[in-house]
Amino acid sequence: MLAVIFALWMRELKRYFRSRSQIVASLGQPLMYLLVLGFGLGPVFEKAGQGNYLQFVAPGVIGMSIMFSSVFSGVGLLWDRQFGFLKETLVAPVPRIQIMVGRTLGGATTALLQGMLVLIVCLIAGFRPIDFGGALLGLLFMATIAVVFAAMGTIIGCSLKDMQGFQLIMNFLVMPIFFLSGALYPLSNLPAALAVLTQLDPLSYGVDGLRGAFIGQSHFGTTMDFAVLGVLAFLFLALGARAFSKIEV
Repeated sequence: MLAVIFALWMRELKRYFRSRSQIVASLGQPLMYLLVLGFGLGPVFEKAGQGNYLQFVAPGVIGMSIMFSSVFSGVGLLWDRQFGFLKETLVAPVPRIQIMVGRTLGGATTALLQGMLVLIVCLIAGFRPIDFGGALLGLLFMATIAVVFAAMGTIIGCSLKDMQGFQLIMNFLVMPIFFLSGALYPLSNLPAALAVLTQLDPLSYGVDGLRGAFIGQSHFGTTMDFAVLGVLAFLFLALGARAFSKIEV
């Protein structure tokens, strides 16, 4: 069992490191939000009495990068289905749950690496965690976010039949999850309807946990954030395993 999971995990890592242009390209959007918004809205944010906007937005940008990378790794099932690799994998004499776990862990690991690259860029831009212990806790939150959304990506990848539905998923699921997460704005003093939506957004707890760990500012509390992410990780892994067991090629 471990051999199969490890082999698929390594395959996802090798595919990540081979696509160097994709790694560079995937840093474009986080850099735009970090530098353009971070420095552009910084004076406005500071005049509103909210402190340093770069410190505030950096955890949100890191969470965004991890979420996008995780979901895209799960959607990679479509490419494997199109080029026949998925069929070759599924006919192997191993349980499908092992294949799903290996792919999910591989996708989560590559997303975590992507998040660490963005974290390094944030540090270069001037972002500073409050202490070393907070940085370690932040890495734990980054890994948990990666698992949650890699499992979600697997569910999406199992549900789609071709790439035509990918843009629909981006516009009506992934982007709303990002914009409702509070990655770019505080979650306090929101209108009632928007506050409810942010509480239903899984990324809200990831971004809030990263802020609590890195800069000591948390809306829900880091314990609550980690508990919700842990439950979601278990739930999405279970749903992903069920969807993967019924996938057809």
